[in-house]
Amino acid sequence: MSQKKETVILLLAILVTLGLLGIGGWLFKKQTENKSVSTDKPTLNIDSSTSTAKERISFGEKSLLLGEISTAKKAGLEAMAAKKYHEAITNFQAALKLKSNDPETLIFLTNAQIGTNKSYTIAVSVPMAVYPDGALEVLRGVAQAQAEINSTGGINGVPLLLAIASDDDKPEIAQQVAKSLAQDPKVLGVVGHFTSDTTLAAKNVYDAAQLVAISPVSTAVKLSNSSHYIFRTVPSDYIAARALASYMVKNIQRKNVAVYFNSQSDYSQSIKAEFMTAVSLEGGQVVSEFDLSKSDFSAASSVDVATKQGVQALMLAPNEDVLDKSLQVIQVNQKRLPILGGDDVYNPKTLEIGRDAAVGMVLAVPWHIDANRNSAFVQQSRQLWHADVNWRTALAYDAARALIVAMQKNPTRTGVQQALASGDFAPTGASGVIRFLPSGDRNAPIQLVTIVPGQRSRTGYDFVPLPSKSTNP
Repeated sequence: MSQKKETVILLLAILVTLGLLGIGGWLFKKQTENKSVSTDKPTLNIDSSTSTAKERISFGEKSLLLGEISTAKKAGLEAMAAKKYHEAITNFQAALKLKSNDPETLIFLTNAQIGTNKSYTIAVSVPMAVYPDGALEVLRGVAQAQAEINSTGGINGVPLLLAIASDDDKPEIAQQVAKSLAQDPKVLGVVGHFTSDTTLAAKNVYDAAQLVAISPVSTAVKLSNSSHYIFRTVPSDYIAARALASYMVKNIQRKNVAVYFNSQSDYSQSIKAEFMTAVSLEGGQVVSEFDLSKSDFSAASSVDVATKQGVQALMLAPNEDVLDKSLQVIQVNQKRLPILGGDDVYNPKTLEIGRDAAVGMVLAVPWHIDANRNSAFVQQSRQLWHADVNWRTALAYDAARALIVAMQKNPTRTGVQQALASGDFAPTGASGVIRFLPSGDRNAPIQLVTIVPGQRSRTGYDFVPLPSKSTNP
């Protein structure tokens, strides 16, 4: 064999070897990447980094949650995408029998029952990927309102169609979702967004499009008077902060308090500021402030510093992002100092992780089921979900009810806004009469709750209302 041929063969061998190594490396990399993906928490069915806003919106053709879904639900989604509505109905009904507390499936079933018939459309925007529990709580409220109105003949004889959007609780994505909804002339109103940060980010979009958004969860005072098209069924931090401050000074007679907050959150900053003002008006003072967002935050050292400074109570004002750090404070404190908290602390995690250390905490929430046991909403929600619901579900129901009643008066975007802003607008919702102030706020009471041993939550501890005489700010 000539030297030239040997050289060619050698080169080919080297190239083949390198190719095999490359393929092997690529396969190893893919396997490693696949192994690194966490399956502990549901995430969106779409890539949040590259998806368009339209891909984040579904009427039933796709689920916005990953995780295991039943074969029946999957078949329903496929039938819905193919506009085979009767087939979709059958499959969604079967899926609900397997998982009766899935509001996404109920919404898709109700949409399938409408099919191609004339309908009025509203949307709900929630953080399905990052806060799935909270998102599903909101969806249960709007799903119940949709099912109820359609079962009684619709809005002046026209059924209500509901779109679900997922915004990851990120301001920039919330803006994109809001733009996509605003560009669809069929959408007459939006229930959302979840946190104050995302609602604030989207408000200019809704204002420009003259599209109403009613948030059942956003409480920051910045939202007051921010737009003629932004409303909320949840009371603002102004009311919650005053209820907590009054309880601290008058009921448990503590005046010196330390506040824990997240400087990166509009909601957290809002309730902190309102609480500080309220405490001062009650004759108390905020002695210490601890920023939960700081990388060097230490729950143990903060409680130690607060105690040395003569603090008599702790106020937790976190948002969801720093809730775990707040729970560390609860555990470190071990009931030495009374603890107060904002509505984001009203979370199953507080019961699960705080356990005995959290007993006796007092939180401010807009509504509690134990104070409304005999209401029609509670009875109907139990039939639907076979479980108790919380304040996020009740206030989301009220937001959807407000839009429905407004559409009954005038099913146009401007008509909906005018109805909501009218002085005689006063429908009844889960939490009583729904009436909006000119600021877009709802002037409604706050319910103080505490944590006690109990079995309803299956954690060994439950949130229960304090006597009503303790809740008046």
